[in-house]
Amino acid sequence: MNIWIQIIGILVALGVLGWLFRFAGQKATNNKPFFRDMTFGVAFGYALGAAVLLWILTTYYKAITADGQVEVNKYFFFRTVIEWFVKFSIAAYLFRLVFRYVGTAGTRKLFRNMPLTASFGIMIILVYAFVAIFAGVIAPHGQEEVFAKVNVLPGGDPAIGGDPDFPLGTDQIGRDLLSRLIYGAQNTVGIAFATTCLAFLLGGTFGFLAATLGGWLDQLVSRSVDVLMAIPSLIFALLLMTIAAAWAGSNKELLTVYMVLIIAVIDSTRVFRLARAVGLNIVVMDYIEAAKLRGEGLGYLIFREILPNATAPLLAEFGLRFCFVFLTIASLSFLGVGIQPPLADWGTMVRDLGQFINFAAFSPQTASLPLLAAGAIALLTVAVNFVVDWMLHKSSGLKE
Repeated sequence: MNIWIQIIGILVALGVLGWLFRFAGQKATNNKPFFRDMTFGVAFGYALGAAVLLWILTTYYKAITADGQVEVNKYFFFRTVIEWFVKFSIAAYLFRLVFRYVGTAGTRKLFRNMPLTASFGIMIILVYAFVAIFAGVIAPHGQEEVFAKVNVLPGGDPAIGGDPDFPLGTDQIGRDLLSRLIYGAQNTVGIAFATTCLAFLLGGTFGFLAATLGGWLDQLVSRSVDVLMAIPSLIFALLLMTIAAAWAGSNKELLTVYMVLIIAVIDSTRVFRLARAVGLNIVVMDYIEAAKLRGEGLGYLIFREILPNATAPLLAEFGLRFCFVFLTIASLSFLGVGIQPPLADWGTMVRDLGQFINFAAFSPQTASLPLLAAGAIALLTVAVNFVVDWMLHKSSGLKE
């Protein structure tokens, strides 16, 4: 009961602060429109934002001035999140600033009108792409290479069980975690990108065909898609992967191929729905009728008339689908039926490194090991969503 009294007291205090903020602003600015037209909800929001900011600053001050191992552990993760948030913000700002003056006229204009969140997303995507492409050059060791040193702790300090040759330590069978984290970008992101492309090829093709031809083809494909969409995608993928694992046997490469096909087919249903909806809005346009009267074939109508006018929503959907596919692959790998060892995969790394959570009581650096792979997954997902939001905003024609 005390907790509810505290919450109510905090809300009342914030409401009073919001009202005082609006009242003081009206008096100080001689009732200017900004404060005169401000609603109580907006004023409450300003008070809440100020309170959250004050709490963050106070907690961060405690984190950098903490004494003793217990206090250091208590604030370690909070301090890490705040510091990396600031670093990423500065890096995104500098990235946008540089490309406002470097590149073609079109890219310079793009970066001048780009919000900071979109520049952050593009920067992260480029970094991931670079790491994935050049993983073999960047990684200090091979992803399958096994060393005699098992469960080496991160940090590289021999006094606490580390090794300078393995900055992030080794796993339970002696593989370098830094190398596997780098190769995980190549495997997890690369396979997710290929799967998303295949899903769009299937869904987009059948969606445009259904919208253009209609009739029995539209009904047959649409009802099949309805059946597939009625089943929860992750549970359905897990069921099919279990069956595929029995078919593939010990052939791990074949199981990966099955995984790509299964996820691509399941996610193509969402792409089909979008492509069909967009296509139906386009096929009724006058220029489509004019093309039909000229005797243009089905290929011309789809690739020269419908597809160029459906690019914006499909690109935005591609970003969202990539996130879902990426998370689905990581989830299946976490459950043991996704990307198979010895290939490095972030979902598998989260599962294998979960044991290090037990070290949080005395070593937060060690406990953060499972969060590296999980953080890599979350960071790319957030970055892609930032870019997708920006693309949707641009395609909608809205102004900043």
